[in-house]
Amino acid sequence: MLTQPIGPLASLDESALRTLAPHGAARSYPKNAVIINEGDETDSLYVLLSGRVKVFVSEEDGREVVLSTIREGGYFGELVIDGGPRSASIMALEPCRCFVIPMGDIEGLLEHNPLFGRHLIHLLISKVRSLVKQVRDLALKDVYGRFAKFVDENAIEHNGARVVPERLTQQDIAARIGGSREMVNRIVKDLIAGGYISVDAKQITVHKRLPAHW
Repeated sequence: MLTQPIGPLASLDESALRTLAPHGAARSYPKNAVIINEGDETDSLYVLLSGRVKVFVSEEDGREVVLSTIREGGYFGELVIDGGPRSASIMALEPCRCFVIPMGDIEGLLEHNPLFGRHLIHLLISKVRSLVKQVRDLALKDVYGRFAKFVDENAIEHNGARVVPERLTQQDIAARIGGSREMVNRIVKDLIAGGYISVDAKQITVHKRLPAHW
């Protein structure tokens, strides 16, 4: 899953952003607030001043797939440049503050800030590559394979052990890998029983290499 890299607007405070985008405004959102809904009219770009958000798509029955996460310094809503509807929803994973730039100011940014324009192009390319990988995994890997890949890609060294630093519920993991919570629950139980992982306060610790197949 893609974690968006920091962009060229990351070092700017609200005052500097307002100079670049005089019609922009800062807004705050509580944890779990839906900032953008899939299908909404596209009219602005959001610079994340603080906090962290997830990008996801969902079905009417409540099932969702998380496409990426964005942290402080990144931005979202970049498809505003084509004027089409929002292609995904954005939810705050923690309290967030955003600087919202309207379409008219974005055109000025693209014209007068080539660094922003280049970063936007690279970001869109990165998203296409990430989505191609996700489609390939969904088509060619089973749920266990996607779970094992998720753990391998997200685990880091910490105090002599490999841990997934983000504390996630099984439903969160299911949304990240495109599976059901029930299947993730079965996989986690079996890996714990086999001594491969342990879970404490929603944090996964890896004790030995996960098996190639489940």
